[in-house]
Amino acid sequence: MRLRFFADETNYDFFRWRTATFGVSVFAVIASILLWVFVGLNFGIDFRGGTTIRTEAAEPVDVGAYRQAVETLNLGEVSVIEVFDPNFRDDQNVTMIRIQAQDGQESVTGDTIAQVQAALQQIAPSIEFASVESVGPKVSGELIMTAIIAVAAALVAILIYIWLRFEWQFSVGAVAALFHDTIVTIGIFSLLQIRFDLSTIAALLTIVGYSINDTVVIFDRLRENLRKYKTTPLQDVMNKSVNETLSRTVMTSGTTLVALIALLVFGGDVIRGFVFAITWGVVVGTYSSVYVAKNIVLMLGVTRDWSKPSDGGGGAGTQFANVDA
Repeated sequence: MRLRFFADETNYDFFRWRTATFGVSVFAVIASILLWVFVGLNFGIDFRGGTTIRTEAAEPVDVGAYRQAVETLNLGEVSVIEVFDPNFRDDQNVTMIRIQAQDGQESVTGDTIAQVQAALQQIAPSIEFASVESVGPKVSGELIMTAIIAVAAALVAILIYIWLRFEWQFSVGAVAALFHDTIVTIGIFSLLQIRFDLSTIAALLTIVGYSINDTVVIFDRLRENLRKYKTTPLQDVMNKSVNETLSRTVMTSGTTLVALIALLVFGGDVIRGFVFAITWGVVVGTYSSVYVAKNIVLMLGVTRDWSKPSDGGGGAGTQFANVDA
């Protein structure tokens, strides 16, 4: 006996409100860009510059106590991460402490470092600073540019891949959906002023990969149905394709969200921004696969090349044609 959330055949009209849903997506993208420009992002130390301190102590690490001790110095954003390594000795407890760059300073001064060490010695008397490294404004600016290039390169690579695998209309639709997911995620970070750092960039790239996977599965089913239903209007064929892959989409996104929500609630402050970005991205990516990517393809239209074999045998890009949805 199998647990079923959907009937074997569903016939939901996903394109009934396609104008309204597409309008909401356009509004969300424009609002996100305006938030990005006028409100800005709450950049973390990776992008704002700052100082990283590696500490070692014989006492076990209490991350919360460490963070509270440093925050009393009013140095701005402080990140405390315990470092684990099987090669460490039993009395070698290591942490990485990051302090944001101070106004008008290239790095944290020696006096400030001494104050931090004195504050931490109240928690762990044997604590020592194994290394102190600073990230200046120039380096942080280079990291911002590198992050932008990484996301742009991923989008261009996907654009070329979908173009070669399907038709150019599919490529435009897929990249439009990815652009929507990326910009809206950045917009929510700007709206809520959640810390934006290198882990968030990793989350954005993860969102891009997750979203395109869902889009490609539906595109494969769409292309198969376009060959099967040669005279059926494009909107009806697209609606049928989304319905046929609906259970797969919901189950994949649902099970992923269960794990992400657990991490979001119990994972702690260190990974909360990263997990929130992916959680938001899974929801938005699932939405955009239907209401952005498919709407773009529907508006552009698709040229049906009936010279190709109707069973898809030997054709490129048919490995998802028999997905059990």
